Amino acid sequence: MSTTDAVTYWQDVYAARPAATAPQPNDRLTETVTGLPPGDALDLGCGNGGDALWLARRGWHVTAVDISAVAVDRLAGLARSYGLGDRVTAEQCDLHESFPQGEFDLICAHYLHTPFDLDRATVLRKAAHALRVGGRLLVVDHGSTAPWSWNQDPDVHHPTPSEVAAGIALDPAAWTVERADAPHRIATGPGGQTAEVTDHVLRIRRTA
Repeated sequence: MSTTDAVTYWQDVYAARPAATAPQPNDRLTETVTGLPPGDALDLGCGNGGDALWLARRGWHVTAVDISAVAVDRLAGLARSYGLGDRVTAEQCDLHESFPQGEFDLICAHYLHTPFDLDRATVLRKAAHALRVGGRLLVVDHGSTAPWSWNQDPDVHHPTPSEVAAGIALDPAAWTVERADAPHRIATGPGGQTAEVTDHVLRIRRTA
């Protein structure tokens, strides 16, 4: 399917949802970042913007990108309304076509899944190379299928964190895997329903 199809699909997904007024950060982000000194962050697939706003409130300068212009326009408006417009830069970006410029202390990719063509390994490899020394790449994937997921294929394979790390194929002399596990949590879906889900968490630190 074409890039145009992907843009249209995600535009429609966000346009069909009520605009979030107080989006919440992802649990795996807060547990990873709490205690780190603020710096420059890149949020890949920012969605409603809960992660970007949470980071900005804690002093981070965040570049937040999403394929949906609806999503990034809403996030930019929220950031301004909260007085965080100088700390959040929201940009429309199709990661199939390009990657944001800059160097970062934190790059997060939460649930960067799509029914369209996307070479995730290449995107995540670019992210790892965009880290400053000491910076971290946090990749959180679905490890199970939630009742509200767009993909209800019972045979879908959820790559493990180790498989994701192997696909990125980083030089261990310059990048270290700090975390690779599959914790469980109770998640809330778009309609307010809850279910236990599994996250696949990979955290990589650039060391050289």
